[in-house]
Amino acid sequence: MSTYAQKKGFVGTIWDYLTTVDHKKIAILYLIAGGLFFVIGGLEAMFIRIQLAVPNNDFVSAGLYNEILTMHGTTMIFLAAMPLVFAFMNAVVPLQIGARDVAFPFLNALGFWLFFFGGLFLNCSWFLGGAPDAGWTSYASLSLASKGHGIDFYALGLQISGAGTLIGGINFLATIINMRAPGMTYMRMPLFTWTSFVTSALILFAFPPLTVGLFLMIFDRLFGANFFDVANGGNTIIWEHFFWIFGHPEVYILVLPAFGIFSEIFATFSRKRLFGYSSMVFATVLIGFLGFMVWAHHMFTTGLGPVANAIFSVATMAIAVPTGIKIFNWLFTIWGGSIKFTTPMLYAVAFIPSFVAGGVTGVMNATAAADYQYHDSYFVVAHFHYVIVGGVVFALLAAAHFYWPKMFGTMLNEVLGKITFWLFFIGFHLTFFIQHFLGLMGMPRRVFTYLPGQGLETGNLISSIGAGFMSVAVIILLLNVIITSVKNEKVGNDPWGDGRTLEWAISSPPPFYNFKQTPLVRGLDAYWIEKMEGKKGLTPAEPLGDIHMPNSSFIPFMISLGLFIAAFGAMFQFDQTADDVFANPAATALFIAGLAITFLSMFVRSVKDDHGYHVHKEDLMDDNDKGVKA
Repeated sequence: MSTYAQKKGFVGTIWDYLTTVDHKKIAILYLIAGGLFFVIGGLEAMFIRIQLAVPNNDFVSAGLYNEILTMHGTTMIFLAAMPLVFAFMNAVVPLQIGARDVAFPFLNALGFWLFFFGGLFLNCSWFLGGAPDAGWTSYASLSLASKGHGIDFYALGLQISGAGTLIGGINFLATIINMRAPGMTYMRMPLFTWTSFVTSALILFAFPPLTVGLFLMIFDRLFGANFFDVANGGNTIIWEHFFWIFGHPEVYILVLPAFGIFSEIFATFSRKRLFGYSSMVFATVLIGFLGFMVWAHHMFTTGLGPVANAIFSVATMAIAVPTGIKIFNWLFTIWGGSIKFTTPMLYAVAFIPSFVAGGVTGVMNATAAADYQYHDSYFVVAHFHYVIVGGVVFALLAAAHFYWPKMFGTMLNEVLGKITFWLFFIGFHLTFFIQHFLGLMGMPRRVFTYLPGQGLETGNLISSIGAGFMSVAVIILLLNVIITSVKNEKVGNDPWGDGRTLEWAISSPPPFYNFKQTPLVRGLDAYWIEKMEGKKGLTPAEPLGDIHMPNSSFIPFMISLGLFIAAFGAMFQFDQTADDVFANPAATALFIAGLAITFLSMFVRSVKDDHGYHVHKEDLMDDNDKGVKA
C-alpha cells in the first residue's frame, strides 16, 4: 500500500484521524469535538433553564447551579464556538485560496489536540471534586476564594486549550499571506477568507493577555502569590483588564467568521456578486482594529472614572458603524437577486434582524450612565445571546448545511434542515427576547432561584419553554446527520449549483492534495468567472507535475497528551494548602511523567528527518477525481 493510499477498516480510520495533518480531516475533528462540547454546553443550558422555570425551584442546589452556569459559558465560548469556527476555517480557507494545505500542517494538528485535551481536562473537573464555580469570566475576587480544584481546572485547561487556538491563528495568518494561488490578490480573496484572516490576527493579539492573566491566576491559586489578592497588596481589577482585553476581541474572533459565512451564503443563493465587496473588506478590518479599543465597557461600574467611561462609551458606539455597513451590503446583495430559500439562506436571512437586535442593545449598554442600570441584569444576558446565538450559532448551523456536501460528499436533508431552522429560530427568540424585560424588571444574572410574586414567573417559564424548542432542533439536526450518513448519497463538485469560489470547482469531498494543478485566479469569484465563460474546470497556473505532501504524525497527539497529564500532576502537587509542595509523590511523578512525554515528543520531532512524500504525476493522470483540468 502506498503512503498516501486510503487506510481501510475501523482501526485504520481511527489511526488515520489520530495522526492526520490534512486540513480537511482536522476540520472534521474540530467539527466532531466542537459538536460534542456544544451538546454538553446545551445540556448545561437546559439544566439552568429547568432550574429557573418556576420560583423557589430546588432542581439543583445553589453550589451546583454556579458550577453548571460557569461551565455552560466556558464550554460554549472556548470549547464549542471557537473550535466550530476553526472547523469551517480548516475545511474551506485553503480551498478558497487555491492551496494544497495550510502553511504548517504539523502545527495545525498540534493546535487541534491541544484544544481537545484542554477541553477534556476542564470537563474532568465534574468527576474530580467539582467544576469551576466563579462564572465564565472567573473574576479574581470569586475565583481566589473558590474551594476545591475547580478554578485550577479552569486556569490550566484554558491555558492548554488557548495555546492550541493561538497556534491555529498563527498558522492561518501564514497560510493566507503566503499560499494564495497565482492571481489571487488580497482584494480578490473571498469574504470568508478575509474574515478568517482578520480573525487570525485578532487571535494573535488577544490570546496573550488571557495567557498572562491565567498564569497569574495559576500562581495565585497554586503557589500563594498575591497578584489579585487585595489584602496582600494585589489588585483584583487587573484580572478584569486582562480578561476583557482578551474577552471583547474574542466576540469578534467568533462573529467575524460568521459574517464571512453569511457573505458567501447571501452571494451564492441570491446569484449575485456580494454588494460593496471593498467596503465589506474595510469594514472587517476596521471592526478588528476597533475591537481592541472597547474592552472597558465591561467595567463601567468598577469606578474607572467619567473620562475613561466616556472614551470607551464613544469607542463602543463607533464600532457599530462598520457593522451597519455590512448589514446594508447584505441587504443590497439580496435586493433584486434570484433568491433560493435553502436551509443556509433561511439562517442567513434570520440572522439580520436577530443580530441587529443584539447590536441595538449593545449600543444601549454602551451608554455608560444607562449601563449602571443594565449591568449584571438579565438584560445583559439577553444582549450577549442575541449577538452570540443570533450571530455565531446561526452562522455555524448555516455553514454546517452549506459546507456539509463539500466536507463529506453528501447533502443534509433539506426538509429536516428547515424543521431544525424553524424550531431553533422560534426557540431562540422565545428564550432570549423575554430576558430583556426580565432584566429591566430587576432580575439579576447568575441567581439560582427567585421568589414568587416579583413578576418574574411568566417570563422565566416562557424562556425555559423556548430553550426546549432549541434542544429539539439540535436533536433533529443530529438525526439529519445520522440519516444522511447512512444513506450516503454522493453529490458532485457544486451541489448547490451556484458556487462562486474555488472550493466548488473540485470534487466533494476534495482529494487529499486539493488541486491537481494550482489554479490561476482571474478575478473575484474565480469559479463563477470560469462558469460564465463556459469552462468546466479551472484555468491551471502550472503544468501537471509531482505534488509534495506532508507525512502523517502521531507526535502532536503525544505532545498534547503529555501536557494533559502534567496539568493533573501540577494541580495536585503544588497545592498551597499543603505544608510541603512535594508531599504528594504520586502527583510529582505524574507531573514529571507528563512533561517528559511532551519534551521527548518535541525532541523526536526536532531530530526526525521528515521530508514528506511525493504524489507522482502518473498517479494523478490515472486519478478519477474531478480536479483542475489541464
